[in-house]
Amino acid sequence: MHPIPLISQSSSSFVVKKKMVGVFRLVSGYPGPSGFGSASTAQEVTEGIDGTNLTALVTGGASGIGLETSRVLALRGVHVIIGARNMKAANEAKNKIVRENTRARIDVLELDLCSTSSIRSFADNFIALHLPLNILINNAGIMFCPFQLSQDGIEVQFATNHIGHFLLTNLLLDTMKNTVKATGIQGRIVNLSSIAHHHCYNKGIRFHKINHKQGYSEKRAYGQSKLANILHANELSRRLQEEGGNITVNSVHPGLIMTPLFRHSAALMKLLKFFSFFLWKNVPQGAATTCYVALHPRLNGVTGKYFADCNEMRPSSYARNESLGRELWEFSNKLISSVSEP
Repeated sequence: MHPIPLISQSSSSFVVKKKMVGVFRLVSGYPGPSGFGSASTAQEVTEGIDGTNLTALVTGGASGIGLETSRVLALRGVHVIIGARNMKAANEAKNKIVRENTRARIDVLELDLCSTSSIRSFADNFIALHLPLNILINNAGIMFCPFQLSQDGIEVQFATNHIGHFLLTNLLLDTMKNTVKATGIQGRIVNLSSIAHHHCYNKGIRFHKINHKQGYSEKRAYGQSKLANILHANELSRRLQEEGGNITVNSVHPGLIMTPLFRHSAALMKLLKFFSFFLWKNVPQGAATTCYVALHPRLNGVTGKYFADCNEMRPSSYARNESLGRELWEFSNKLISSVSEP
């Protein structure tokens, strides 16, 4: 038998203490090392930042924290492109932002992340505008859906939350690289993940059963897709660092916010919120971490990290597994290739 090294005990104790501190900050709103915390709003964390020379794409920017993210980025002078499936809602969101801020620069383009055909059309339309792309915020998502397949035959939460953003990012990456070269301004990609990435399937991603109804769990499928968001960000970050690309890639947990994401389990979530009200954020607080990671100059050069409450956090062991990230990258490319284009 091998003796258990003392360092493992102290290390375990340190992790427990860090988690306790994290819970205290979440409940109290007490700021972390960044100077911000769970009670900080998107406007507060971007105060004084001038984004007038930046262009950002926000998927799902027509509602919830995506809308607040778009509003605050526009408030800081950023030219915002909203990618949305519901064009009526997207135009209403644009009009709402412009009414409040007449200097806001907002454009909308149709994007259905559940359809690879729509994603390719969106990318073509965006590139045809000849706009720069400094910031890509992969915000859109769906949650806790009953089992169903996308029109491409992919489990719908995995298709929308991961595959859609994986393909979109790849299609727009050259535009971001060209923008970096032309402007000298570092590009930023932000993937919206969730603390739910801890609650996924055994081994993290069930690669060989991704589209199987048997064994499907709507909550674990969501956790799987959110784990994929972090793995995608970390693997893309690694690849860009290897090639010397001046683009950072990070993932964020926005917090618990009652948004349209909960439409498939609204009653359950309202009951949960009643008993855990002190853990929930409002929408301006929910958009804070995204806006912080997308805009704050303190994060220049910071890449391959996971943030919650505007502070760097340690994700799950699966999320830190580089081999799993590489496997997901190859799997995602093969899955997309298997989808026949129109």
